Amino acid sequence: MSVDVDTRPATAVPVRLQPGLAADLRAFGARDFAACFSCGTCTATCPLVDDDATFPRRLLRYGLLGLREDLLGSKELWTCYHCGLCTESCPQGADPAGFMAAARRYAIAGYDVTGLAGALYRRPRRAIALAVLVALVLGGAMLGVARTAPSRQVALFRFVPESTVHWTGVAAMVLVAAVMVVGVVSMVRGLARREGVTWKTLTAAPGRALAWSAAWSAVVSESLAFRRYRDDCAEEESARAPWWRRRWLVHGLTMWGFTGLLVATMADYGLSLVGLRATGTPEPVWYPVRLLGTLAGLAFLYGVSVLALNRLRRVERSVKTSEVADWLFLAVLWLVGLTGLVTELSLYVPGGATFGYGVFIAHVALALDLLVLLPFGKFAHVVYRPVALFFHALARARSVSGERTYD
Repeated sequence: MSVDVDTRPATAVPVRLQPGLAADLRAFGARDFAACFSCGTCTATCPLVDDDATFPRRLLRYGLLGLREDLLGSKELWTCYHCGLCTESCPQGADPAGFMAAARRYAIAGYDVTGLAGALYRRPRRAIALAVLVALVLGGAMLGVARTAPSRQVALFRFVPESTVHWTGVAAMVLVAAVMVVGVVSMVRGLARREGVTWKTLTAAPGRALAWSAAWSAVVSESLAFRRYRDDCAEEESARAPWWRRRWLVHGLTMWGFTGLLVATMADYGLSLVGLRATGTPEPVWYPVRLLGTLAGLAFLYGVSVLALNRLRRVERSVKTSEVADWLFLAVLWLVGLTGLVTELSLYVPGGATFGYGVFIAHVALALDLLVLLPFGKFAHVVYRPVALFFHALARARSVSGERTYD
């Protein structure tokens, strides 16, 4: 149910209220936010506030008042790094950090045209069942085309044809890309409308230069280098945690490890296409692609392990509660990293064929499972967050340059 209430000037777009928004957000894990009375303590403690005097409490008000379009169109929903200072300092126990996490889950479901994300978040058992089912189906498909392989030396793509893995991955990527494109378009339309950004402002001078600068900031400075996370959010944390357990570093190792594995996989496949090497065969450990993949895999597995342990032990102040979606995502990530390293190890150790082939099938099935479920779970952050960071950087650049900006 929704109600149109015209509370703005005649030239403005009417406010569209959704009275059931608060209840919907609770279904996504926002349990305590109704206790907020907008005292501003969270704003005073948030290291990312800058000149915004209403973040993050403004987003809680959106949820309580039923302003769905304003909530989904807020770039700040994704610029939050979930450090937990707001929850720790809230005098009412409203758990603003938990609300922000739940609102992001709600946003993922809101952008998803299939409706599957919302169903999985509301029915966690279905999410687990779907993840297991997809992995079993993919693993069974790989096993169904498996061939008899040499017993002494591991030859992964003689066991499962390389073309089968390749084209299955391509089909999964096409499906995922189609769903994600629709979701990103929906997100961009909401953000652009709220920020007053049009295609013309991005392509005409000086907007074009600002857009390139914002894209660099969103992808390189923030998504890969974690500049604000490292410089602002981690400043207070440095007195609490040893360097090897600091959140920005752990998240960074996870992201850098994942990116390195992706680059190594693509490079390995590219070299096989031009006939320089056969994919899935032993190479010296110092071979560049192999070295990159090994180091990236270790970094990735370490990062995911620490994230899981921190959540299990609740050593992070931002982890007041954990949803099934959080654990499912971490579990699949950890299993993908572990099976990948064990598969690589099987290429080098004596008797690796006795376990390498089975682990390889599990690794491919889990990796494809992660890919297939990308638009519907927490993994979607890897796509949606950079988009929001782009609009955030663009707003700051336009403000500095003197262009008109919109709240």
